[in-house]
Amino acid sequence: MLYNAYELQRTMLSGAAAWASVGAEMLTNPALPMGYFGLGPVMASALDVFAHATAPRGKPDFDIETVEVAGKDHAITESIVLHRPFGNLLRFERDDLPADAPRLLVVAPMSGHYATLLRGTVARMLESSVVYLTDWADAKMVPQSAGRFDLDDYIDYLIDFLDHIGPGAHVLAVCQPSVPAYAAAAVMGKHKHPCRPATLTMMGGPIDTREAPTSVNDVAMNQPLSWFEHNVVATVPLTYPGAGRRVYPGFLQLAGFMAMNLGNHMMSHYGMFKHLVEGDGESAAATKAFYDEYRAVCDMTADFYLQTVEHVFQKHSLPKGEFVHRGEVIDLGAIRDTALLAVEGEKDDISGIGQTRAALHLAPNLPETKKKYYLAESVGHYGIFNGSKWRTRIAPVLEDWMREHGAKPAKSAKSAAAKSA
Repeated sequence: MLYNAYELQRTMLSGAAAWASVGAEMLTNPALPMGYFGLGPVMASALDVFAHATAPRGKPDFDIETVEVAGKDHAITESIVLHRPFGNLLRFERDDLPADAPRLLVVAPMSGHYATLLRGTVARMLESSVVYLTDWADAKMVPQSAGRFDLDDYIDYLIDFLDHIGPGAHVLAVCQPSVPAYAAAAVMGKHKHPCRPATLTMMGGPIDTREAPTSVNDVAMNQPLSWFEHNVVATVPLTYPGAGRRVYPGFLQLAGFMAMNLGNHMMSHYGMFKHLVEGDGESAAATKAFYDEYRAVCDMTADFYLQTVEHVFQKHSLPKGEFVHRGEVIDLGAIRDTALLAVEGEKDDISGIGQTRAALHLAPNLPETKKKYYLAESVGHYGIFNGSKWRTRIAPVLEDWMREHGAKPAKSAKSAAAKSA
């Protein structure tokens, strides 16, 4: 009944949002004098904020048409290069990138938001790299005939994507996927897979949540797994292609994140209201753009969600050496040549300081020269992969790391013959 109740509420609020939007447009119409004085601007602004807060949202577009490099705009091509039921592999490429530019797989979180949340991450890395991105599907839109999707499948998808990209690629895992990406690198290392990543960068990831636990970790630890299964897992209604599938709804994830910083979100909307009253449309638009993305949520399969809660946050299976993939225990010691970069934010309230850095200590057979830690001062969780500090301080560290540990150019047959002569 949980999902059905939400759908009923969403339908009712959609109608209210539409009427509020109409009212705001009428009150701001230049032909109506009341929009210029008295309570007119206040009423219009209040209706606008309400309409924006309650309007339904679908999957946003990436809309990365150009990137600026050295003062010049470069056109971007976006394409789907591999299609899978639970997620596509996208490729973004700028028009005049050098032939030997690094190839970077950005692994987006499957945590209730669409991969478009990493739009800023992708745009920045397009300045120097061909960027591939995991575009995870909304579980309620995947028919049950497609089967289940759990942590094992997630790891298999990453290996499949890297196999498609080819040898020498780099991987950037943002937040939650740090764990399965780390596991995938170990699996590929164990089998000496030719397409194992040259580098793996983990940013704000819960590798070992026993280090500096946050309120997010506490929630997962304070309840048994059965509580999550009975209280936050729901069945997709008949109105969606995935009808009957058990999921962790995106609207519950969003409610949890909003509740964590409710005061800040309320002040943001109050600030947007004041900007509208003052006629500062540009500032109000910036807040609207953020929440358009933030409120666009999707569902994840119950199998994946419950396994993540159990193995990442409750049992700490990976750092304990107990994480199993397809019946085999994952050996992090198998990572011998994939260079690891761990990035954390000083003010991250989701993944505490030390949780990602733990990855460097868990790879005993990797030379220290292939390990690096970077703490971004005065940066929160979102700022690790988006915003000015990501663009100017963190991304250059990643680019240098990829450059340092990227594939060396192959010698030509002619030069090799000359050397042997």
